[in-house]
Amino acid sequence: MADVAAAMAAFFVPGIWISDLTIPDVGPRALALAAGAAVAGRAAASILRRNPRLSTPADRVTLLRAVLTACCATVVVADLFAGSGPGVLLVLLGTTALLLDAVDGRVARSTGTASAAGSRLDTDTDGALVLVLSCAAAAAFGPWTLCTGLMYYAFLAGGWFRPSLREPLPPSSARKVIGAVQPSALLFALAPGVPPALGAVAAGLALVLLVASFGRDVVELERLRRRPPSGVAAGPGAAEAARM
Repeated sequence: MADVAAAMAAFFVPGIWISDLTIPDVGPRALALAAGAAVAGRAAASILRRNPRLSTPADRVTLLRAVLTACCATVVVADLFAGSGPGVLLVLLGTTALLLDAVDGRVARSTGTASAAGSRLDTDTDGALVLVLSCAAAAAFGPWTLCTGLMYYAFLAGGWFRPSLREPLPPSSARKVIGAVQPSALLFALAPGVPPALGAVAAGLALVLLVASFGRDVVELERLRRRPPSGVAAGPGAAEAARM
């Protein structure tokens, strides 16, 4: 509870300052804060839903990443209402959140506290950062960049209709690399001074890689679902059983 409260406070203090500094109207200011609070609140809820309810040193690093991502969300909404393009603050906050992504996993392994719950929190925070950055990119390059940010959530939604999509995926170095490429490419595209054409190319290539990665994962999960259980003869009955 202390970690969750600290994380929410760590967002609201700079979040209120950012919104007050850039948005004069109360309504849009509240919307900017709500966008950031939704990001930080999702991470906090992930901790509070645990049983037992606890957080590890690695979770605290991930919560910090969620706070930075929440601040990015507030900045993006503030920029949209101000009619200004992405600025240095968004890139700095997003880059810091991205760099910390290499820290929480190492902390979890070094402290022996790696867990499935921590991995989900980490993945959710990654998805939130990419979504926020893709919203900023949409204002600069067009709504097609939203496909990058929404891909992860579409995959999660697909799991409600296709149980195979909820199964764990085998480890993949390519998936990790592509996962790091998405925010990196968007941050590059949003960086001040980058030519719009070059930024659009970077964001487009990242989207192509992401579509290929998710497509490969869906095929892999479907293939694993159809694989006969270990130790069972692969006959027609076994194949049908594997599909249940």
